Amino acid sequence: MLQNYFKQHTSAATLAFFRLAFGLMMLLSLIRFAANGWIDKLYLSPSFHFSYYGFEWVKPLGFYTYFLFIFCGIAALFVAIGYQYKWAILSFFLSFTYIELMDKTTYLNHYYFISIISFVLIFLPANCYFSIDAFKNEKIRFQNIPRWSTDILKLLLAIVYIYAGLAKLNSDWLADAMPLRIWLPENNEIPVLSSLLNQTWMHYAFSWIGALYDLGIVFLLLNKRTRVFGFILVVVFHVLTRVLFPIGIFPFVMIISSLIFFEANFHKKILNYIAALFSKDCTVFENKKEKTQEFNTVNQLKLGFITLFIVFQLVFPFRYLGYPDELFWTEEGFRFSWRVMLMEKAGYAEFTVTDVKNNKSIRVNNTNFLTAFQEKQMAFQPDFILEYAHFLKEYYQKQGFENPEVHVQSYVALNGRLSKQYIDPKINLAQENENFKHKTWILPFNDTIKGF
Repeated sequence: MLQNYFKQHTSAATLAFFRLAFGLMMLLSLIRFAANGWIDKLYLSPSFHFSYYGFEWVKPLGFYTYFLFIFCGIAALFVAIGYQYKWAILSFFLSFTYIELMDKTTYLNHYYFISIISFVLIFLPANCYFSIDAFKNEKIRFQNIPRWSTDILKLLLAIVYIYAGLAKLNSDWLADAMPLRIWLPENNEIPVLSSLLNQTWMHYAFSWIGALYDLGIVFLLLNKRTRVFGFILVVVFHVLTRVLFPIGIFPFVMIISSLIFFEANFHKKILNYIAALFSKDCTVFENKKEKTQEFNTVNQLKLGFITLFIVFQLVFPFRYLGYPDELFWTEEGFRFSWRVMLMEKAGYAEFTVTDVKNNKSIRVNNTNFLTAFQEKQMAFQPDFILEYAHFLKEYYQKQGFENPEVHVQSYVALNGRLSKQYIDPKINLAQENENFKHKTWILPFNDTIKGF
């Protein structure tokens, strides 16, 4: 049965449209990022950067960070137009992922989504239609491609939506309308909506509709009869999300990406329209050849690798089940699991560095080392707190402290609950090391959030 599936074909126009849309969106997002001055603000101005475990070697490149963004933007443009596509998509994946890894403070789910999509596109024949490569080289020009080449992108979108929906099936979100009860009233300058957003029933409506949307939208898009209605919901949902919350380009990425669920004729019409703007047409890409998926060793290895990658994406978000205590409290296994906008968390962290031998002690002024945004993120995330503690240990060693101890007085409030102590103040964080084990120095949550 699987062999029969892998022999099925679909129009190459769908993948070509996705490649074009994806590349242009990435180019515009990089231009927007630079135009807002965020390269300097987030990567050059801070004197300290929080790193992902195992990727501590990934750091901003000083002034050359600008060139990294330029390189990434050029790669995105080449992806869009399908020029030197294989090198372009590989270059985009590597450069964008490097940018994503430079500082953990900037983590967003949609950055991770972009890295995943660009990685998968490396293995897909996205340049065999409506591309400069296909225009110049007839050997790579095909009208049809394996069906799995587009289905895998639909599957990745489905994982994002459905996992986000499952994550919303928790007592804070459904029973208490948290954190929307905190966030929605803050939008007090929106005409008409502002008064409604202060109503408790509206907070519950947004919570329940959001969960149902995430769980059901993919099935509406897959069904031909409900596809247009589903897409209208996609537009309304994400435009409203963009108006209410400052989450960057993610809503637009999801809107454009959902067009992949439409029939190939729809994508062909768009590509023909774009070609007509340049006084061209798509007939040069229309021939009788088909891109057939032969089950030779290379293709079997490629399909096997992509299959393992998908299995990893399905399983990895559930790694939190291996940790004790509440996920929202410890955040162990929280990232890279499509838990989008599920909690309002605020913290306070005051560090003390002590040289016991010489009887010296100092309370750290975090603003001497961290930006306001970095300090805010650090105060309620335990791996940030640990990394910062090690930074303080090394810094004060250079200032003459002998074998300094680092302790923290830390308090965190989660989803409207009263603030309570977060990290055991007796623990010398300078002696604790980052790993995949449970952080025993996180104090217990002593509350229950039921659900996934």
